[in-house]
Amino acid sequence: MSSKASQRRTSRIRRHTRVRKRVQGTAERPRLAVFRSNRHISAQVIDDTTGRTIAAAATVEPGLRDKTTGNVEAARAVGWLVADRAQAAGVTTVVFDRGGFQYHGRVAAVADAAREAGLEF
Repeated sequence: MSSKASQRRTSRIRRHTRVRKRVQGTAERPRLAVFRSNRHISAQVIDDTTGRTIAAAATVEPGLRDKTTGNVEAARAVGWLVADRAQAAGVTTVVFDRGGFQYHGRVAAVADAAREAGLEF
């Protein structure tokens, strides 16, 4: 990894640490965490009190992998899928954790799609 890429990653992890000081997922209101790489995007609904993942979706899954995985359309599909799985598990409200990424583009698309699918945050 080049030094500039390493510095970007370190900066993102620092931002994520600052966000995680305040954003805590509970059983009543779990955390919707988003991770974005250059090729894929994933989202998890996490109960931090027990350390359990309630629902998850990612573009590496067989159903979503057939299409292009690194664009806004794929991010919307992940948002819809994670919201459906969370509602099937009985979750209706979440707190959003952008993972140190800028709330823009694919990260915002996941959030908007999850809202459209019925999650409240």
